[in-house]
Amino acid sequence: MGIHFDKALGIHPEALKLRAERTKVLASNIANESTPGYQARDLDFKATLAGFASDGDGFPAGLSAGEALYRVPYHPSRDGNTVELGVEQAEFAQNASEFQTSLTFLNMKYQGLAKVIAGQ
Repeated sequence: MGIHFDKALGIHPEALKLRAERTKVLASNIANESTPGYQARDLDFKATLAGFASDGDGFPAGLSAGEALYRVPYHPSRDGNTVELGVEQAEFAQNASEFQTSLTFLNMKYQGLAKVIAGQ
């Protein structure tokens, strides 16, 4: 009888990868805060993760631009840039916190599996 890590860990590894991808998108928004015409983007975490869970194919190597949604600004700027620094920083901080939570959860799962393998 073997251990199936994909079943033991569930969707959590994919969630961690998706959080990392969202970090890249949010960091790109922050980096382009003063770029005229830049359109802020974000990922719909719940919808994207639900799609991966229903497909069963796992997480792709990279998300296509079509999967990132454009953010609608609260206060549009004159130069067409939709990045609002406060919003992006808050989303980035929240995503970082949720990334750490997912990482801690996975670490606990791995520790539990290690104990089972060791027969403790």
